[in-house]
Amino acid sequence: MAQARIAGVNIPTEKKVKISLTYIFGIGYSRALEVLEAAKVDPEARVKDLTEAEVNKLRDIVEKKFIVEGDLRREVIGNIKRMKEIGCYRGVRHIKGLPVRGQTTKRNSRTVRGNVRKTMGSGRKPSAQKT
Repeated sequence: MAQARIAGVNIPTEKKVKISLTYIFGIGYSRALEVLEAAKVDPEARVKDLTEAEVNKLRDIVEKKFIVEGDLRREVIGNIKRMKEIGCYRGVRHIKGLPVRGQTTKRNSRTVRGNVRKTMGSGRKPSAQKT
């Protein structure tokens, strides 16, 4: 078997099936195990060892049962856009580029905020030498 293509993604052939399925956006480890159990495929098998019938079975289950890849990305972007438009708290946090899920910003999320330092001595350059 050359390349296994599921939901528009070429999954790695050298890895085990349970890990390879996680390369599809919207399928994590636990959902990959669910798919393999439904398709009756051994999770420990390598992708290159799968038959064409097994790959087709996996493809059917993933594409029919779950929202994955492009459709899921569109849905997530639409949800964020809706939150921004209605002006809810999470939408405002998205607009400002701040953490959305309750994380602290005093000491963390420096890179998200553009490395802004609020205290007096924390980000200052050393003063020029005296002459």
